[in-house]
Amino acid sequence: MVDAGLLTPEQMAEAVQEAERAQKRLGDYLRDEGVVSEEDVAMALSLQLNLPIIDLTRHPVQQEALALVPEAYAREHDLIPVDLTGDSLVVVMADPLNMHTLEDLRARARKVISPAVGIPSDIREAINCNYQGWSEIEKQVNLVTPRATQAAAEETATPDLTARTPIVRTAELLITQAVRDRASDIHLEPKEGGLRVRYRIDGYLQEVQNLPLSVHLPLISRLKVLAGMNIAERRRPQDGQFSVRVEDKDVDFRVATSDSAHGEMMVLRVLDKSLYLISVDDLGFLPEALERYTQMLRKPFGMVLVGGPTGSGKTTTLYASLNQLDRKGRNIITIEDPIEYHFDDINQIQVNAQANITFASGLRSIMRLDPDVILVGEVRDGETAAMATQASLTGHLVLSSIHANDAVGILFRLIDLGVEPFLLSSALVGVISQRLVRRVCSHCRALADVPEDELTAYAEEVGERPEKLYYGSGCNFCAGTGYAGRTGVYEVMMLSEEIRHLLLKGASSGDIKAQAISEGMITMRRAAMLKVHQGVTTPREVVRNVFSIM
Repeated sequence: MVDAGLLTPEQMAEAVQEAERAQKRLGDYLRDEGVVSEEDVAMALSLQLNLPIIDLTRHPVQQEALALVPEAYAREHDLIPVDLTGDSLVVVMADPLNMHTLEDLRARARKVISPAVGIPSDIREAINCNYQGWSEIEKQVNLVTPRATQAAAEETATPDLTARTPIVRTAELLITQAVRDRASDIHLEPKEGGLRVRYRIDGYLQEVQNLPLSVHLPLISRLKVLAGMNIAERRRPQDGQFSVRVEDKDVDFRVATSDSAHGEMMVLRVLDKSLYLISVDDLGFLPEALERYTQMLRKPFGMVLVGGPTGSGKTTTLYASLNQLDRKGRNIITIEDPIEYHFDDINQIQVNAQANITFASGLRSIMRLDPDVILVGEVRDGETAAMATQASLTGHLVLSSIHANDAVGILFRLIDLGVEPFLLSSALVGVISQRLVRRVCSHCRALADVPEDELTAYAEEVGERPEKLYYGSGCNFCAGTGYAGRTGVYEVMMLSEEIRHLLLKGASSGDIKAQAISEGMITMRRAAMLKVHQGVTTPREVVRNVFSIM
């Protein structure tokens, strides 16, 4: 690092002493302190030891090599085996100076170890991507016997994934792999040929495993036990939930079952709590739209609605909005179905039809609890719409979601639910509509030629025809899709005096939208294409998710 000009000799000597005091490796200390980057440390190690740096985003990993090193060992020592050629095993390591680990690897694998340098974060991500649990699941499934099936059906243990019976282990592996793959849902679907397992990742369902039908009943029974459901009832739909700790993360699962032609199917919604701690700044708003939405949240009273279809991220936006508000000095109360994340300093009420707690009745009771801010999970009927409007007119800030195609459509959806335009014009502060689009994978992102149909759609909104735009070519970290993660696309409309006047006059949606655009509203189609311009997503994604909006 001194030779590369990253540090002076004096700085290096001081860093060596500080690393020893902190009982850290020198590279880890320098990286943690922000003195150098992970890439700088890897380059320095490569030059010092005359070892190659392997780019794990591109380099394929051989399954034969993975089989020689247990996953737990790889995680503990920040390393991953990538190539097996004869008696030589190539291992990418964060710390190739660790001779004890090299000797241990040689003894475990019974191969000649050829170390290579890797970036620690890339190594950890490569471990998650390549140490798939499917072979272990198959091994566990083969151990399932009729006795194991009966035992799983009768099991009444507390929700815990630490037991090691084949069915319990299979359930644990399915759940762990889903969390690693960033899945939002796990689908277990019995078919004639077996039990199909699918994960929804970044909005797409991907078939990941086909298990024998013999495992169907015991696996469903095990997951029902975890979710507190009736394992004897297989015809009626059921709902349940459970929480587990997966690789140092607390993850909630919402479970639903229903009978189908080939048996009981189950879907588990994966609720990673860390995702609900996101701030409004990180949701994906364009700067102008973010400023407008932040202004809405600063209002002392009125109604702010978030619109979009199921799965468009409305709940995440509402939770991020709650994180922006003063939870110490204001009484914030929510009514939700279900409560997906529990907040400190916020009073949350669960909808319970059996106890006659609906959105409307719950909102009515909340009004007597001296609230400052009220979050209603969803406005889905006229009674809830009327109560939310009344609450906003009596000095409360009301946040809620609603199903509508675009921002202007939210106004007319409320009118369809029976809210009078004169009440609406007084109650509403503003509305936003949103969609989710997949992000281009940061590991394999590169400029590429644009297909003509995508270029035409892009030019319509942005007014230029570039020769190249950013696409993902596909790599280990995005499972070859070219996309990793999603971001929001937003259309934000504040109700100005002109828009309120048009609403009272009974103007058409086109007239109101034209007025909003003249006042600076960026349409969702244009906002999405501006993200393409920034290299965040692709025209293909925008056309698929956003261009149905006129």
